[in-house]
Amino acid sequence: MPTYILAHDLGTSGNKATLFSSEGQLIGSEVYSYDTHYFNDTWVEQNAEDWWSAVCHTSRKLIESTGINAKDIGAISFSGQMMGCLCVDKQGNPLRPSMIWADQRAQKQAAQIENHISQWDFYHIVGHRNTASYGIQKLMWVKDNEPEIYENTYKTLNAKDFIVFRLTGKFYTEPSDGNSNGCFDLNTLKWSEEILEYAGIDPDKLPELKPSTYVAGGVTQDAAKATGLAVGTPVVLGGGDGVAANIGCGSIAPGKTYNCMGTSAWITTTSEKPIFDDQMRIVTWAHIVPGLYAPNGTMQYAGGSYNWLKNTICTMESYDARKSGTSPYDFMNEQIEQSPIGSNGIIFLPYLLGERAPRWNPDAKGAWIGLKPENTRGDILRSVLEGVTMNLSICLDVLRTQVDIEEILVIGGGAKGAVWRQIMADIYGAKITVPSLLEEAGSMGAAVTGGVGAGIFNDFTAIDRFINIDSVHIPDQQSVQRYAPVKELFDECYFALEGVFQKMSKNR
Repeated sequence: MPTYILAHDLGTSGNKATLFSSEGQLIGSEVYSYDTHYFNDTWVEQNAEDWWSAVCHTSRKLIESTGINAKDIGAISFSGQMMGCLCVDKQGNPLRPSMIWADQRAQKQAAQIENHISQWDFYHIVGHRNTASYGIQKLMWVKDNEPEIYENTYKTLNAKDFIVFRLTGKFYTEPSDGNSNGCFDLNTLKWSEEILEYAGIDPDKLPELKPSTYVAGGVTQDAAKATGLAVGTPVVLGGGDGVAANIGCGSIAPGKTYNCMGTSAWITTTSEKPIFDDQMRIVTWAHIVPGLYAPNGTMQYAGGSYNWLKNTICTMESYDARKSGTSPYDFMNEQIEQSPIGSNGIIFLPYLLGERAPRWNPDAKGAWIGLKPENTRGDILRSVLEGVTMNLSICLDVLRTQVDIEEILVIGGGAKGAVWRQIMADIYGAKITVPSLLEEAGSMGAAVTGGVGAGIFNDFTAIDRFINIDSVHIPDQQSVQRYAPVKELFDECYFALEGVFQKMSKNR
């Protein structure tokens, strides 16, 4: 049996190459950063050649630093940033920089689609709202504004699919990244002819769809020279980063749920069918595991709100932390623990960057409501953690309409603090489990997908080898009951200010 699996996690800030043993042990990892170009207010691009340089550098460095034989790598697979649009010619050469997920220039193109199909109908085909974030709207923008590039485009790819091409010479994508193109029919697991017709896009410009576990081919001689990998090493397609994390968190069967609490945050479960919410508050992704789906609610600024709090309000805590060589969050958490459930009546709306799920309101703003002279600093700090968690709990409640969820695995920076983890347990009304590796879910998901595709693992339950639970938080039933009216008030506060937020945006 091959000894190792190589996972590449192509994120927004860089690529992380991680080497795992077939027993699930992390052997080593290497990171290579690349630039993101922000301009024209809503335009966000990356150079695809930077992705390739990152993969070449990290592969070579990882083989060198671990001292392994490249021939002992039994599979290479991927977790990659989604919702991009990279136009390449027949030789796979990029024709322009990639418009990545954060690029919002295709507002006009999204509106053109909506002239033909309602948000409701679009949502029930794709599992997502029609917005400028997705790949098909971005390709429409290219067609409208750079017609020569559109004409010469052979395929449009996401980040990992471009790397698969560079390693194997083959153009493919798979359901999770296909879904991020905004023209993938969740019901048939094929490209939607209806949406492509409304978009005016030639379906031949999209790559062929294959399962996430599909072996695209072996590493070519040219790619082996560039990366240090062995010729013929199986290259498995992998998945989009959000869905690869499903695998990495063990969310591989209905009801298995995880919460990633990073700068942004999301709650994702696994189901046997898409979850279509009457208010379209959540989205559904195609899962990496065949026959399953990954319903999800993502908010804009979760850990980001807590980090903003540290950098603005908690300068004193940051100063004390520098003096003592500890984390500012340790000082903040000490004060939070002194504040009761409900933060002594303070509600925090965590909408500093507008909001995706569950509000879908770019005009939403952050706000503290209910401040009184008797409130303490700890109350203000606690309200931020409660506000973020209550916002996510709305998404969780939608998921629970169709899936039983009693346990949630939490990853990301927000999982480091015990006080926040207990707040999650009490607001969610669910057991919270915390793995030893908080930042490796995407890489582990890619590794297991690669292992299944290359025949190293029989099935996705191999993820159990990779996950070790460090701590568990049980919801306190009395606290769960005390949070119920606070959650209702949180929702009422948002809707009471919804019109005010809109006026503030117009007057900005």
